[in-house]
Amino acid sequence: MKLDIRLPDPPAALRRGPFRADAFRGALHDPRTAVSVGRLLGLAFLTCFLTGLFSHLLQHQPHWLALPSRPVWGYRVTQGLHVATGIAAVPLLLVKLWVVYPRLFAWPPAKSVGHALERLSIAVLMMAAIFELVTGLLNVVQWYPWPFPFVPAHYWIAWVAAGAITLHIAAKLPLIVAHWRRPRGVPVALAGPSRRGLFTVLGAGVGVVTLATVGQTVTPLGRVSVLAPRRADIGPQGLPVNRTAAAAGVLTAVRDPAWRLEVVGPRPFALTRAELLAMPQHEATLPISCVEGWSASAHWSGVRIRDLMARAGAPPGARLRVFSHELFSPYSVMDMPDEWSRDSLTLLALMLGGAPLAEDHGYPARVIAPNRPGVLQTKWVTRMEVLG
Repeated sequence: MKLDIRLPDPPAALRRGPFRADAFRGALHDPRTAVSVGRLLGLAFLTCFLTGLFSHLLQHQPHWLALPSRPVWGYRVTQGLHVATGIAAVPLLLVKLWVVYPRLFAWPPAKSVGHALERLSIAVLMMAAIFELVTGLLNVVQWYPWPFPFVPAHYWIAWVAAGAITLHIAAKLPLIVAHWRRPRGVPVALAGPSRRGLFTVLGAGVGVVTLATVGQTVTPLGRVSVLAPRRADIGPQGLPVNRTAAAAGVLTAVRDPAWRLEVVGPRPFALTRAELLAMPQHEATLPISCVEGWSASAHWSGVRIRDLMARAGAPPGARLRVFSHELFSPYSVMDMPDEWSRDSLTLLALMLGGAPLAEDHGYPARVIAPNRPGVLQTKWVTRMEVLG
């Protein structure tokens, strides 16, 4: 006896479940809602991309590119905006994915080669967006549970996300144009939950996560930002630190009574801390602004970098290379372009708030300069080299 088993036609079988034409009836999964959420998310990602690009250029400045040292609070604003917007993008992305997820079950999965490439680009966009937000959030709390370096990975995946967004907008441009504004005569509310209600909840979510974290940048909101990983008034000498002297392994070096600052140039010299304090002292009120988004302003005093360079015989336009006692850090050696090394506000700081620097803030000497990332405000300085 021959057993004849006939399998059902695969498309028909699949279309009995979420692939059937009427599987998702919710009005909030429509193109108009997707476009409305998408333009908010697109604005958030554009802000993150541009501010992140500025941060990257400051940290890895090409020799041919001149960047401004003013306003002194510029990086505080741009990086604070970068992190705050990235956090606000989390609920935006979650709502966007919720609105469009029924399209994952569209049948057929690919109607043509072009359609297949379009869906592939959306997959790349989703993965890149999730990667950027997750790694960015974990960087804010300085937790790196992955084997790759954060900075280059975050930077290059940002370019992947930017390319995928551009391709997605180009592919969906007719739909975006059609649903950018509500056509006249079309009722605002459809059956089921309203679009206005969705955006009310979304706005509340964005507002709550922003208010709960932005105090690490906007100092007056520090007490209500309960989820902010830093507060501007908590830390040694009332200023936060990312890395302590003990964690950096520099305690022995900075406590050495024989410590000297070595300055290498056409006329090299070395100075003790007492000799540095005997030089003309200058003051500046400048913020420390870190890539994690927190920032705090403080009053610094010390010797101008340009005075030390002049004493070393630095030629006009010379760059400066600064070395820290901290050895095992990607920022233990820092190059300073002419626009900062010659700035009157750029100091080799010896005092903070009228008192000697705490060890965690860079004792015996550290760099402080206007409009620069905190990772370039080198602590525990031991050596400076004039580069022609």
